[in-house]
Amino acid sequence: MKLDILVIAAHPDDAELACSGTIAAHVAKGYKVGILDLTRGEMGTRGTPELRLNESEVSARILNLAVRENLGFKDIFFKNDDSHKMEVIKIIRKYQPEIVLANAVTDRHPDHGKGSSLASDACFMSGLRKIETFKNGVAQEAWRPKFVYHYIQNNYIKPDFVVDITGYWEQKIASIKAFKSQFYDPENKEPESFISSEGFLDFLEARAKELGHSIMVKYGEGFTIERMIGVEDLFSIK
Repeated sequence: MKLDILVIAAHPDDAELACSGTIAAHVAKGYKVGILDLTRGEMGTRGTPELRLNESEVSARILNLAVRENLGFKDIFFKNDDSHKMEVIKIIRKYQPEIVLANAVTDRHPDHGKGSSLASDACFMSGLRKIETFKNGVAQEAWRPKFVYHYIQNNYIKPDFVVDITGYWEQKIASIKAFKSQFYDPENKEPESFISSEGFLDFLEARAKELGHSIMVKYGEGFTIERMIGVEDLFSIK
């Protein structure tokens, strides 16, 4: 299966929190979108790896994803090294996405910056034909995505562009709430975490409104670029 967009995320729920509105908007337009989670989020304060995988599947259905995979890298301990890059390269070549959305270039959680650089490096290296990878014993073709964009997570980063997600806000929130173990629930007796506080979802909405306000819509999601975006028609810029 070839994907139009592959979202690479350090943890299950990273994609939902940061760019699920963008995912939903593009799926609605007929694009095939998938998520690659690098870890199972096993170092999180709440939940278990098995529960988070189940929650990921629920969210995938809400977002109508074409595919969702998890590489099972060690949460917090994974590295941007050769062995990890090779595993990501195999997935990029498997799905041949035109666009990759990756973690924020820097953020509160160190895995986000690591995930960002790992995804960027793997996208470039995936296009080098002398790097050999195999799927079911068959050599994979070299493939380099046309664009790598980085979504904005906890820390504010000035975006290079903003996507209007106004029509997909409720779907975004539903995909986030699929991760019941991670977010505010007065019945949950596990220790409170940074993201499980009652005000965290309010912060997400405020951020989305701020970004939406910057392009004169209700809700938005911001992204940074690795290389300058070119246009052929000035009227295509909104």
